Amino acid sequence: MRDNLRARYGDERLPRYTSYPTAPQFSDAIGHETYAEWLEAIPGGTTASLYLHVPFCRSMCWYCGCHTTITQRDAPIVDYLAVLRREIELVSERLSAPLPVRHVHFGGGTPTIMEPAEFIALIDLMKQRYALGEDTEIAVEIDPRTLTRTMTAALGEAGVTRASLGVQSFDPLVQRAINRIQSFEQTARAANGLRQAGVRGINFDLIYGLPHQTVESCVETVRRSIELRPERFSVFGYAHIPTFKKHQRKIDEATLPDADARYAQAEAIAEALIAAGYRRIGLDHYALPDDSMVQAQIDGVLHRNFQGYTTDPSDVLIGFGASAIGRLPQGYAQNEVVLGRYAERISRGELATAKGYSLTADDRLRADLIERVMCDFQADVGQICRRHGTEPEALLQSISRLRMLERDGIIRLKENVLSVNDDARFLVRTVASVFDAYLGAPGRTHSRAV
Repeated sequence: MRDNLRARYGDERLPRYTSYPTAPQFSDAIGHETYAEWLEAIPGGTTASLYLHVPFCRSMCWYCGCHTTITQRDAPIVDYLAVLRREIELVSERLSAPLPVRHVHFGGGTPTIMEPAEFIALIDLMKQRYALGEDTEIAVEIDPRTLTRTMTAALGEAGVTRASLGVQSFDPLVQRAINRIQSFEQTARAANGLRQAGVRGINFDLIYGLPHQTVESCVETVRRSIELRPERFSVFGYAHIPTFKKHQRKIDEATLPDADARYAQAEAIAEALIAAGYRRIGLDHYALPDDSMVQAQIDGVLHRNFQGYTTDPSDVLIGFGASAIGRLPQGYAQNEVVLGRYAERISRGELATAKGYSLTADDRLRADLIERVMCDFQADVGQICRRHGTEPEALLQSISRLRMLERDGIIRLKENVLSVNDDARFLVRTVASVFDAYLGAPGRTHSRAV
């Protein structure tokens, strides 16, 4: 049955649903004045999360889908951090009071590309402008190849609690094909050093569907990875979109695995991690049994944001830096992507919002449905609809594709509770997409469903 479903649905290009509506729906109708009003309307005492984007790397990984700039010089990074600090101040001045912060996430690019003293200064500034507590989770994305001992010590000193290490693959052939040469020893040195510095949670990021990748090389990467026993894994399928990310044109498409091979790789990774004692979280995360993410899934309070699955329940996510996206109760706001435009806006003393989206009541309903499907593989459509002040029957009857998914054995729909069948969970994005009012024809900017 899986083979038939994969053949029918596996090549669809769908969002990862880390937000709803997704970024293609953002428009310049939402600018800095609207975002300022949204910030000013946040009640004092509201718990918030902060995301800081550092869009610099020393070299370009050809699979990368992030907004980043390659530089061998430190001067552009120093200049950028000065602008970032000013944005942190500008946003705080729009708030009625310093907001309690439970989660801080540094993304990139390579956030640890900055000098250690600059990282500590950023943490100190956020503590001055926002209410970070002793239990605040501070997470940082790390390239093990460029992580220094002094930065490792600074991360511990600053109170970083979680580090996500990019691994992708330990296969030398794959590494050469994606322009990311990274030894197991470099990764082990980074992970062990972080733990010694007091960073309690280590995440590894793996990718399948890369050029020259095989089931055997995927399993070998998992085997080496679990020697270091990270608390969590994130496992993503490579999204080849060279029309959107031109550096991906350096990857030979003839060396990319087809849909069947991608599926086999994903399943082999899952089986190897589960056999090693990790629990599967949603579509693409794995964690050790005593991890907070496992408990969140058990309790039905797992969430999804731009970093993937999360235990963070806050509906206020403030994004800082070029291209950063914030999510507030009123909607989404994204900063200027181009570094020069971002810096110019901030230097004028205004927020750098370039576009965004104002949520409607229907958006909020569909976002809840999609999140529960993505997190729990089921959704009580009746309960969720009533919570939003509507009845489920009209919504369900309007979605003709539900009947096709039910007929194909992908879902069950009983008493307005939708459940994804166990052997079709790899198509959870396909199921979530039925509630997406904006999707239309699958877009080339999205990744394959499998």
